Amino acid sequence: MSEAIFGQVVTAMVTPFDVNGRVDPHAAAQLVTYLLDNGSDGIVVSGTTGESPTLTHEEKLNLFRLVKETAGPRGKVIAGTGGNDTASSIALTRKAAEIGVDGALLVVPYYNKPSQEGLYRHFRAIAESVPELPCMLYNVPPRTSQNMEAATTSRLAHDVPNIVAVKEASGNLMQCAEIFRTAPADFALYSGDDGMTLPMLSVGGVGVVSVTAHLVGNDIKAMHTAFFSHRLEEAARLNAKMLPLVRACFQPTTPSPAPVKAALNLLGHNVGGLRLPLVECNEKERDVVRTALVEYGLL
Repeated sequence: MSEAIFGQVVTAMVTPFDVNGRVDPHAAAQLVTYLLDNGSDGIVVSGTTGESPTLTHEEKLNLFRLVKETAGPRGKVIAGTGGNDTASSIALTRKAAEIGVDGALLVVPYYNKPSQEGLYRHFRAIAESVPELPCMLYNVPPRTSQNMEAATTSRLAHDVPNIVAVKEASGNLMQCAEIFRTAPADFALYSGDDGMTLPMLSVGGVGVVSVTAHLVGNDIKAMHTAFFSHRLEEAARLNAKMLPLVRACFQPTTPSPAPVKAALNLLGHNVGGLRLPLVECNEKERDVVRTALVEYGLL
């Protein structure tokens, strides 16, 4: 098994906002501490769950700095610096590296739909601009409209030394297995979909970049421990127990992170609302979240 370079359980952290829709640094620092106290080995800052499309570069850099200072040596901090403009992504990634983050998360470019060769050149250019910073690729076709094929991921992993991991949210286990088969032995395959984490571990995954770890990080960590200790039935039971929460956090009528923010607010972690064009859960969607929390024993 390849090393989980960023840890097994990495939480894709929400960005807390105050009542005026501004980033709330105090709430962010509190959330970082809570996550590291409850199962998280690392934190992704300004990823999809952190509402990266509506954060300015200045807000992102301030968050990178705050989270890194708060986490200290307790957990890895991975900065979401990728976008669909290569030059802009390079500039942001270089600034994040100067702050001292532990890694960069580079999403497949959205909207402009580059070819596989375009994806290769895009990611290579960003990673080579920060040769000392480990980079995690992020393949999420439902949000980007473009799938990065296993051959492209593997090619990047072989050709660019600091491309060390991929967050795979394609939902395609055969593609994930192909990455594991063809990438270097030390290349780390992470699940980018909470509901697919256990199956992905079975085809070579080392961990998860998780949304529901905001709520049940310790149980997600316990599932990994059970799996890698060959206690497969225990891992399966833990996975099954968490599925209703996963469904509540990924409802078909409202995109993440609206449900997990609703859950955190219900649990007393005041992370605020969302920035348009995302909107908060309606009452029916919030009831789904509340019911899942109550049934799990969290509320």
